[in-house]
Amino acid sequence: MSYTLGIDIGTYETKGVLVDFEGKVIAQAARGHEMLVPQPGWAEHRPEEDWWGDFVFVCKKLLADSGVDAIDIKAVACSAIGPCMLPVDANGTPLMNGILYGVDGRAEVEVRDLTARIGEETIIQRCGNALTSQSVGPKILWLKRQRPEIFENTAHILTSTSFLVQRLAGEVVIDHYTAANFSPLYDVAAQSWVDDLANDIVPLNKLPRLMWSHEIAGQITAQAAQATGLTEGTPVTAGTIDAAAEAFSVGVDQPGDMMMMYGSTIFMILHSQKQVSDAAIWYAPWLFEGEHASLAGLATSGTLTHWFRDQMARDLTVAEAFSVLAEEALASPPGANGLLFLPYFSGERTPIHDVDAKGAFFGLNLTHQRGDMYRALIEGIAFGTRHVTDTFAALGQRPSRLMAVGGGTKNRLWLQATSDITGIDQMVCKKTLGASYGDAFLAALAIGAVNRGDIARWNPVQETVRAVPNPTYEKHYALFRRLYEQTKDIAAELTP
Repeated sequence: MSYTLGIDIGTYETKGVLVDFEGKVIAQAARGHEMLVPQPGWAEHRPEEDWWGDFVFVCKKLLADSGVDAIDIKAVACSAIGPCMLPVDANGTPLMNGILYGVDGRAEVEVRDLTARIGEETIIQRCGNALTSQSVGPKILWLKRQRPEIFENTAHILTSTSFLVQRLAGEVVIDHYTAANFSPLYDVAAQSWVDDLANDIVPLNKLPRLMWSHEIAGQITAQAAQATGLTEGTPVTAGTIDAAAEAFSVGVDQPGDMMMMYGSTIFMILHSQKQVSDAAIWYAPWLFEGEHASLAGLATSGTLTHWFRDQMARDLTVAEAFSVLAEEALASPPGANGLLFLPYFSGERTPIHDVDAKGAFFGLNLTHQRGDMYRALIEGIAFGTRHVTDTFAALGQRPSRLMAVGGGTKNRLWLQATSDITGIDQMVCKKTLGASYGDAFLAALAIGAVNRGDIARWNPVQETVRAVPNPTYEKHYALFRRLYEQTKDIAAELTP
């Protein structure tokens, strides 16, 4: 038998799968970690412990649990949260914690400075994206300004996946999909690094070599083989961001296909026929040359359900908490008895791109119970999701097929509320393992063991969640939009 290995580093958990060439899952493994918040608006991971340490642990567990001989693993692919920013020295040693994706808003001053200097229209035209908290370029400039001693010792700027590939194969590479988030350092038309928009951020030779996600970046080194138990010489792909691997895991492979990822954040990827660049959303080349993707993401989603459980359900065990909360929320009617929730606990990404946005429960009175609050929280996330899907529609990007994936799909209230509020049916595939399963498929694709269309056979659609229109949701969505607009100035003044 022959197998491929896929491992994904998430915001709070690392997951891995061992899969045969028919898509059968031979073994699964996972390991949790924390997202560090050193101060409000910042978000970090420890690359040695949370990225490489988790990879090694999960890899060894998969080998031990499956009994598979490492020689029979024919390719390895990884993905990770992104885009992240990690400076490393000439030996590949991290010089600080990894700065996370758009949930980290520390470079807001640099975003404003670069936008004012270059011009938003020019940035969108050349880079496909406006500068936001999701952009890596401003975070590199923040590093140069605020941590000059680290910048001086930096040999390469990596992202989370690049760091893993370097540890595995000794190659400093990045896929085009991830690189598009390095604005204003990546030109989407030329599909190359550029410094003519801002030559004072970082020398281009400190950025990784560009590749496509399914290409082989290198082979497992002797050092990596000793650490992981894998066989030296095993091919390693360039990898990608977790959301892209997750999208491919459920068959997002044709124009009009969209993934809705229910994880720590809601993230959406639409496979599009052409480049669509707008300040409200993001653009990236898709995983394959000549293809395109429109992207969007909320800052906090599943993170909020965990926050609510930890703060408002301390009387419940972790094992029972979410099922009890869901039962209580279902006893509350749509509209949560007149309660609104703004889900902006870490600012917000698309479509408002407001790092100063704040979370809120609005409309509380003495009759409200915990179930009302939890339902309002779920509905607030869904309203934020609709704000994004409405933005896509306004840009001519309404999906023809929406695939739901991620751990949040097990939350039936959340899944149904999202369909009802957005007005879009959602398909759920048989396997909702997520990015690690997509990684395993991309690894198999890289060595020619499968064709792209085989993903439909690997992971067929199992059910469809139908949208049920509700006038209460229509009313509350309008109020949700107004509540943000009428309080955003107050939220900005509350920012320290």
